[in-house]
Amino acid sequence: MTVIEPPGSQAWPRRRPPSIRDVARLAGVSHQTVSRVLNGHPSIRDATKTRVLAAMDELQFRPSRAARILSRQRSQTIGILAAAVGGYYGPASSVSAIEDAARERGYYATIAHLPSVAPNAISAAIADLLSQDVEGIAIVAPRTTVLSLLAELPMSVPIVAAQGEPRSASGIPVASVNQEAGAKMVLEHLIKRGHTRILHVAGPPDWNDAQLRLRAYKAELEAAGLPSSPPLFGDWTADSGYEIGRALTGDTAGSPRAELPFTAVFSSNDQMALGLIHAFRAAGFDVPRDVSIVGFDDIPESAHFWPPLTTVRQDFGSLGVLCVTMLLDAIHQAENPSAAPEASASPMVKPRLIIRDSVASV
Repeated sequence: MTVIEPPGSQAWPRRRPPSIRDVARLAGVSHQTVSRVLNGHPSIRDATKTRVLAAMDELQFRPSRAARILSRQRSQTIGILAAAVGGYYGPASSVSAIEDAARERGYYATIAHLPSVAPNAISAAIADLLSQDVEGIAIVAPRTTVLSLLAELPMSVPIVAAQGEPRSASGIPVASVNQEAGAKMVLEHLIKRGHTRILHVAGPPDWNDAQLRLRAYKAELEAAGLPSSPPLFGDWTADSGYEIGRALTGDTAGSPRAELPFTAVFSSNDQMALGLIHAFRAAGFDVPRDVSIVGFDDIPESAHFWPPLTTVRQDFGSLGVLCVTMLLDAIHQAENPSAAPEASASPMVKPRLIIRDSVASV
């Protein structure tokens, strides 16, 4: 058989990738010093570290992950158990934020997606992550049943949940955006603008965040001496918001100026708010002149709704940093049980109310 060499194969020999010793020679240090820089050793002076990093950049040196694992006897990997992510903005943003925060701390992230919240699916996903020698697991599972089921499983590594009830009965540490504070901001804003008849379109009742937002809706209206209405449950989609809006305006068909029995709607997410706006406009009502609408999440498109949507912004970047920090603190504590635990930051990220044009004064 005739072997045909690719054109120019003799003229372009494969170049050996730079090694740690090449970096050491260029930086004028020992290879042990380069290793200490790679491992973040605290004894390295800033000037030496800068020189080594400049040499790495000049040589385009990329440290071998396998070599680092062998030298540290650690995987430098965290697992992410992701349930019901898909097209859901909050969970998907949380997963991305945790990946980014882990990378910033020198860790890799491997993700196990849950096809369902059945006990066997959860245990199989955890087993898959543990088989990859993860050092800890971040849980992004917004359904209320997941944390309670996880609490019953034997765990050989620390776990931290992103989002959920901060005082979880499961005993699992939780890092979260303060959902109740966000909902409180919404109600305070609407009441300040003169609204006293406020409906709530809630998310699915088995979702942690939906429960927390609903709880705050009831508490704020009660504190203000205003009546609360039974929640109308959607499934987070714009379609469900539209169907709820159609049901609310069904008796006013053909009478576009008929008065609604409410003046504002607090939607538990922005997608359902979009469906509500569509339904109210289709029934002849103006938003916000006839009915004000507030959402939750501040998805990128919410500034371009018509009208631009007043909503609550969740800082998922800060949530990712907080979750990874709590997880790595737990990992280090597990490795050094005699060491005093570090003072941890509050496991709550503050949300922000983003005021746009979908709310009018009464």
